Amino acid sequence: MKLPRDIKGTELVQALRRFGYAVTRQVGSHVRLSTEHGGGHRLTVPLHRDIRVGTLDLILEQVAEHFGLTRVEVRVRLFA
Repeated sequence: MKLPRDIKGTELVQALRRFGYAVTRQVGSHVRLSTEHGGGHRLTVPLHRDIRVGTLDLILEQVAEHFGLTRVEVRVRLFA
């Protein structure tokens, strides 16, 4: 499954809620998300119009590593 090329920051924040992430703070155009599932973990997501593919891939890699999943499994759960 390919990474989406036109995902907005707000859409990614909503999708990450499926993994138990919640917004803990916002500074400017960046949001800090935290989860306590599987131990504490934090992510920073830019609220840009379209998130760059490399940035999205890095965020998904961090989620996959935290939950012990592959990047493909994370993509399927978030975007399928």
